[in-house]
Amino acid sequence: MCGIVGYVGRESRCVEVLLEGLRHLEYRGYDSAGLALQRSGRIERVRRVGHLENLERAVRGRNGDYARVTTGVGHTRWATHGRPSEENAHPHLGGSGAVAVVHNGIIENFAALRSELEDRGVRFASETDTEVVAHLLEERVLSGASLREALAGILPRLEGTFAIAAISREEPGRIVAARHQSPLVIGLGEGESFLASAIPALLGQTRRFLLVENGEVAELTAGAARLFGPDGAPVEREVFEVDWDAEAVELGGFESYMLKEIHEQPAALRATLAGLLGPEGEADTGAIGLPLREVRRVVVVACGTAYHAGLLGKAYIERLAGLPAEVSVASEYRYSEPVGDGDTLVVAISQSGETIDTLAAIQAARRFGGRVLAITNTRGSLITREADAVLLTSAGPEIGVAATKTFLAQIAALQALALALAAARKTLPEGELLRMGRGLRRLPERVEEAIGLAAPAARQAAALFESARCALFLGRGPAYPVALEGALKLKEISYVPAEGYPAGEMKHGPIALVDERCPVVAVLGEGLLREKTLSNVEETVARGAPVIAVAGTGDGDARRLSGLLLPVPEEGGLLGPYLWTVPLQLLAYHVARARGLDVDKPRNLAKSVTVE
Repeated sequence: MCGIVGYVGRESRCVEVLLEGLRHLEYRGYDSAGLALQRSGRIERVRRVGHLENLERAVRGRNGDYARVTTGVGHTRWATHGRPSEENAHPHLGGSGAVAVVHNGIIENFAALRSELEDRGVRFASETDTEVVAHLLEERVLSGASLREALAGILPRLEGTFAIAAISREEPGRIVAARHQSPLVIGLGEGESFLASAIPALLGQTRRFLLVENGEVAELTAGAARLFGPDGAPVEREVFEVDWDAEAVELGGFESYMLKEIHEQPAALRATLAGLLGPEGEADTGAIGLPLREVRRVVVVACGTAYHAGLLGKAYIERLAGLPAEVSVASEYRYSEPVGDGDTLVVAISQSGETIDTLAAIQAARRFGGRVLAITNTRGSLITREADAVLLTSAGPEIGVAATKTFLAQIAALQALALALAAARKTLPEGELLRMGRGLRRLPERVEEAIGLAAPAARQAAALFESARCALFLGRGPAYPVALEGALKLKEISYVPAEGYPAGEMKHGPIALVDERCPVVAVLGEGLLREKTLSNVEETVARGAPVIAVAGTGDGDARRLSGLLLPVPEEGGLLGPYLWTVPLQLLAYHVARARGLDVDKPRNLAKSVTVE
């Protein structure tokens, strides 16, 4: 889950490019950060614990010493092996300082490799798994191998997931890199080459990219980037261009990325739906590229926020297409013995396209012959190469660790899939499907309205959490996944213990939590389920809980029962969950801000979970 970046090119550019890349990768981990730079026949290293600003201050304190550096690698760390400390911060050096290495992933057999190296007299300076890579590389380099040959030679010895980049004092102006499961992209410029864990890190530098595949070794110089297969043979790879721009990863006047991305939700939905539905609301079944008429069962696999989107997708697929659907947490699914066949459609959802458990769940589905459809926000990501077909959400880069706009975009993609399945299976009249599609196309305007309605009330509601020791989020039917997502957002960024529960299950345990210091957030929904949820809320009021209700602006019962109403536009049916989600995002945001917390960089979390 760490972020790595590399640059080789022009004087005066290197350090700035590395630091800017790390700024856009810091969401992947902010326990420590560091640079390794080729300088005057040696490798010089700068590392600091904590947020990237600590490293930036250290570099600025060098008063331009690094202006002539042309080659370097950088790293921002999410700690796995070894506590956050300067000794454990990347980059790591070989014993004589001949090579420097940055690494994202886990070397699972590092203990055996470390023991072997120690038996040969190697002394370790850190607790990390990564340092074994530096020593193994250095041994080969000092014995006469080129850096590329050395990296290719040690790859078969490494078990686990990794993306590695390395420089050597013996080969100025050169970076080598390799990957297995962890993501890695190469950026191409004029007289300069770039390397990073993710495309957004390099958007300020280039829009031209190469993907590095499993087992390949990349070699970067100022004038070229070359790829080599496991057998050492050159690999030809088509360059692709991305349509995101540098402004997409800037704050643009907002006080945080999370708030910016909440406000970007209408645009994210508009762009996503434009790629999934025709102008009259018709689902483009051909664009999915799978024989939808043959599907007899759907399984959704995902983690975290994407799992909650999957729960809503299940409801849409069953209601519209009449197909049995189930949703599994990917980390559980990968280790189960899933049952299926060629008529099973496995929908794998991952915002980053890198989530290790979701990628492994795809492999589990392959074992029984299931067809895989990926839903992701990242073109060219690992999941797009593993799946049979892809639905892209066009939400743009999401920098805040807590997912917001990508959640609504994932729900939209799942609803469009449900419409396509229904059209292929003819489970609903064509006119009704078109009406639903047109309603979906109007959704961005309704979400924009929801943001405007909820913002003042969410700021006011945050005061109810000033002394909260926990929180309970309740909902029924389609409001239940929204309650789960609301609870997750609150605990992710405010650290208030929060649980999402089906309102009807409250009496089976969670009601024991309820008192005046446990706010209850009720997503009321509509129809019969709304009436039932209101009854459940009455029981929490009787026990002294402060109640916050998510309901339509004209809902008198909600106003009567709750201490505070988070109003949403009056909209029912399939579109309700999108609108109910918005005030819960804003509530979590304002609770965290009131507590003085960094909403974009919550403790212990990283945006992309690329290690198990």
